[in-house]
Amino acid sequence: MLTDRSRRVREARKLRRRAARERAGLFLAEGPQAVREALGESLGPRPGLVVEIFAAVSTAARHTRLLDHATRAGVTVQLADDAALASLSETVTPQGLVAVCRRVAVGIDEALQAPTSLVAVLVEVSDPGNAGTVIRCADAAGAGAVVLAGDAVDPHSGKCVRASAGSLFHLPVVAGVAVDEALRALRQHGLTVTAADGAGSLDLDEADDSGLLARPTAWLFGNEARGLPHQLLALADRVVRIPIHGRAESLNLATAAAVCLYASARAHRRTLA
Repeated sequence: MLTDRSRRVREARKLRRRAARERAGLFLAEGPQAVREALGESLGPRPGLVVEIFAAVSTAARHTRLLDHATRAGVTVQLADDAALASLSETVTPQGLVAVCRRVAVGIDEALQAPTSLVAVLVEVSDPGNAGTVIRCADAAGAGAVVLAGDAVDPHSGKCVRASAGSLFHLPVVAGVAVDEALRALRQHGLTVTAADGAGSLDLDEADDSGLLARPTAWLFGNEARGLPHQLLALADRVVRIPIHGRAESLNLATAAAVCLYASARAHRRTLA
């Protein structure tokens, strides 16, 4: 049984730091949901995604089927004590399962290889919880990719992985791409670049009513505090605001992204009906 001083645990623990993740090309996925989804991708579209799994001896019996599945697939399962799992966790209450996975982020051209009518682009988003939640929303809305452009958060950070609830493993995620490069690639693949901003001259309902949302769309969402810079708004094909019918000043990033992505998804489904 491994302890928090065991070499394999110490090496895995380094992956809590971004520099170590980038150096090793690995990251941690914590909890049964994330491990299950990562393992599913490891056996399917992205073989070999899961390198090894650490399971707490005290809770391993709850996950027998999952761990047996991993073992049959050739994934190394390491039993460890609670202190070792706690040292790998970033949560107050560790869930007793942590997978070491190969990085999933891809380049912008690879992400757009498959035809898609919906992409979410996060420009210099700094909160990993928001990024993970938008990845989850984009997956649920049927988007083809999520792009983290500019100086954005690492999608492989623990908080982002947890917030994505497994969706990080379901669709292409781009990280580290310059904003202008991302816009150029999106347009080359036939997507209309639509910025979500409160100053938009067109509101979401009007955009939907006029048929604009039925087009293949890449939605741009800005930084939590600063939003989208004026120069980027000027480069967008259109700027759309979400109508506020009550007294709230605005919506937070993840909520705004969910509203916009689902509005586009609904418009796309109507055109296919």
